Amino acid sequence: MLWYVTALLLLLPYTVLLLYYRFWWNRQHSLQVPGTFQPTTRFTVIIPARNEAANINTCLQSVLQQDYPVNLYEIIVVDDFSEDNTPALVSQHKSVKLLQLKDVVHEKINSYKKKALETGIARASGDYIVTTDADCIVPPGWLRHFAYLIEQKPAVFIAAPVAIKEENSFIKLFQSLDFMSLQGITGASVAAGFHSMCNGANLCYSRKAFYEVEGFKEVDHIASGDDLLLMHKLYRRYPAAVHYCKAAGSIVSTNPVESTGAFFRQRIRWASKAGHYQDKRITAVLVLVYLLNCFLLALLVAGFFRAEWWMLLTGCLFVKTIAELCFLRPVASFFKKEGLLTWFPLLQPFHIVYTVIAGWLGLFSSYEWKGRTVK
Repeated sequence: MLWYVTALLLLLPYTVLLLYYRFWWNRQHSLQVPGTFQPTTRFTVIIPARNEAANINTCLQSVLQQDYPVNLYEIIVVDDFSEDNTPALVSQHKSVKLLQLKDVVHEKINSYKKKALETGIARASGDYIVTTDADCIVPPGWLRHFAYLIEQKPAVFIAAPVAIKEENSFIKLFQSLDFMSLQGITGASVAAGFHSMCNGANLCYSRKAFYEVEGFKEVDHIASGDDLLLMHKLYRRYPAAVHYCKAAGSIVSTNPVESTGAFFRQRIRWASKAGHYQDKRITAVLVLVYLLNCFLLALLVAGFFRAEWWMLLTGCLFVKTIAELCFLRPVASFFKKEGLLTWFPLLQPFHIVYTVIAGWLGLFSSYEWKGRTVK
């Protein structure tokens, strides 16, 4: 009896939560920028880069080809102790400013990316900071969408969509689906004002507001969280000025990781900041999701001793899958990835196992990222 009660207590709020996300995702209309719009907002695009020789030129070319007045934005790349020729490649772009983190940091720290962003912001002239990663490609209307949103309503922080570039292997297909679901939750939760969520590959925030909340102070010792932890600091000060840019023309494309090991290291890195969230609403959501997946894994093990629990597991997986597909369909339509949903039911077992393992290791273990071991 206890197993059935637990299943109900976990699946019911989880299903309601997904329907809530679906409602808010659909309620938020896609942003359309009029062709007559003449922007006036000044931006500084900051790109932290470490060992990105294979990607940095493509990234910079996409930023340089913006449909935006060239006198209204600048590009700063902050090199994070690269061991390849990333700095030399950046230097070939005469309109791009190159800063070296080694000129600022002279001892080992835990969050090099936050320090890179701080360094770039200190040299920025734009009123708004826009961040992306060095392995990303941004669309031509990227800055134009941010500017239109800023000039229509008070805005100190804007989260925007990110998508995986390709799905030509199992691990890339899996992470594309997982990433898309996270993006859907991001858009819905920000639109609802439900909890803080974003991705540093596509963010825009006020430089003035950044300094008003003292930047990364009090979270600068945490290796990850240069996006979400800052977002919550700004949300606490300006709850009505945090937005999501739901626009196909603002989707940033990012590289998938190439192996299962790299995927786990990335997700463990993301999970490592969970213990530092000050937004208890997202903590509650994460606890619910984690407990549900642990319960399903426990049912699988229990089924070896009593087949009845496998029947319960099948029923739970059915309900969970239907609820998730209900939420994901409009999200997949926005990202033009509806074909990926065919694989979604088949990937459920892998998603459950990865959620349990990555969540646990993210809180209690160290991980390696770009040649650095982080605790």
